[in-house]
Amino acid sequence: METVRYNPLGMGQLQDQINRLFSNWGDNESSSVTADWIPSVDIMELDENFQLFVDVPGVNPKDVEITLDNGVLTISGQRNIEFSVDEQQIRQHRRERGNGRFYRRFILPDTVDGEKVKATGRNGVLEVHIPKLAKAKPRRISVAA
Repeated sequence: METVRYNPLGMGQLQDQINRLFSNWGDNESSSVTADWIPSVDIMELDENFQLFVDVPGVNPKDVEITLDNGVLTISGQRNIEFSVDEQQIRQHRRERGNGRFYRRFILPDTVDGEKVKATGRNGVLEVHIPKLAKAKPRRISVAA
């Protein structure tokens, strides 16, 4: 049996948005100034590489620009939401999906191999694989008796 948490009026989602807003407060992140919306990103560090999973539903992967300059990885693009309904027929409208320009940037450690960064996009998720340099990988050193 699975326990499901009761969430009246989407309060959990509101709390997540508030936490996200204040998590960047006071740092040098300029995404909120240069973007209309900010995609969610999962970041994992593995032994061999870093992996980023960026939620960009409705964005063609070919329309996403990824640059790496001086150790800063920048991901940007644009999502335009088009309706197949005549806007004059809409009686009420609630918009929760962000649209327009998005922008995220990440400062990478010196341990990454910037020449071998690869990105793929499928099912609305952009996957960025950033390998580590060989010298940055931990190695086991045996102790002689």
